[in-house]
Amino acid sequence: MADQHAPSPVDAPPSMVPALRWDEPPEGPVLVLLDQTRLPAEEVELVCTDVPALVGAIRTLAVRGAPLLGIAGAYGVALAAARGFDVDDAAQSLAGARPTAVNLGYGVRRALEAYRRALDAGGDLAGAAAGALAEARRLHLEDAEGSAAMGAAGLGLLDELLPGGNHRILTHCNTGALVSGGDGTAFAVALAAHRAGRLRRLWVDETRPLLQGARLTAYEAARNGMAYTLLTDSAAGSLFAAGEVDAVLIGADRIAADGSVANKVGSYPLAVLARYHHVPFVVVAPTTTIDPDTRDGASIEVEQRPGQEVTEVMAPQTAGAEVVSGLPVAPLGTQAYNPAFDITPPELVTALVTEHGALSPVTGSGIADLCARSRPATIG
Repeated sequence: MADQHAPSPVDAPPSMVPALRWDEPPEGPVLVLLDQTRLPAEEVELVCTDVPALVGAIRTLAVRGAPLLGIAGAYGVALAAARGFDVDDAAQSLAGARPTAVNLGYGVRRALEAYRRALDAGGDLAGAAAGALAEARRLHLEDAEGSAAMGAAGLGLLDELLPGGNHRILTHCNTGALVSGGDGTAFAVALAAHRAGRLRRLWVDETRPLLQGARLTAYEAARNGMAYTLLTDSAAGSLFAAGEVDAVLIGADRIAADGSVANKVGSYPLAVLARYHHVPFVVVAPTTTIDPDTRDGASIEVEQRPGQEVTEVMAPQTAGAEVVSGLPVAPLGTQAYNPAFDITPPELVTALVTEHGALSPVTGSGIADLCARSRPATIG
């Protein structure tokens, strides 16, 4: 069935607009974001001159994805320091912008600790701001390197589980360069398979209600010339039943100490489907997404988003259009249940791929060992 769909042109160029960058124009330093709410209609950048603007961008999902939120949080602390704002207040505001995404708080803490270390060492405010920026840039580089490592490790795991290549991979939400300093997490594995000539088809869940798969993953797949097909979330079951899925690859926003995985809502049903159909279900995430202080899945705070995202359909915004609401698809006054994430228990996860390789089975002791080997001392 997959081969009925023609691949995208092999020479389709990747986007030259980075998801996030630091800039220093004459009027002062800024953090520049690719506005992901505008994709795929157009590539428009948001310029954040202060932390409230960045917090707003995080909450509206103009910038999103666990690893990139960590990078954005670190740069946000650096921005506050460089522009002379209250750094502690800025850090608190940033860390609370999206409660489920553990990387956001991680990035904020790293930059804040670098700032405080510089002050404690007798440095002035300018030196402390430079220290925070250097730490943000270090985290940015680490994420790019980790992304490459996850791509290679994930492809190695796929080839081990599914000898012979020709992989048909189902993914959910968006886990590519738009959420990372590099090629991403789960998408990086699919991209590595594509570059090695071993990807037959990337199945892209549309990811309701905000369509990150349709708007963003399809956008990245097309840019990279990958063979991909978009499907509604509710069509995944029939795809499994038809034997068209060889593996499921997803990212994560928080991984608890027992291996429970919080990811974009709709991930848990895929795990159940994968288990029933004997298909590997693989989570790809950096070790910074592991939160050893969160005991289990029940302890993960799941962000509840506005019901309007469910009762209305919002098209991507375009330049010059003032869109204040979407197209209503439910009767006025309809209440909506809209969790941003769901929790997949570790027993449904075939393997966890990190920058340090693959962990299988996923157990609390295995998670603890990963943390002991990889977690920087600054995380305590």
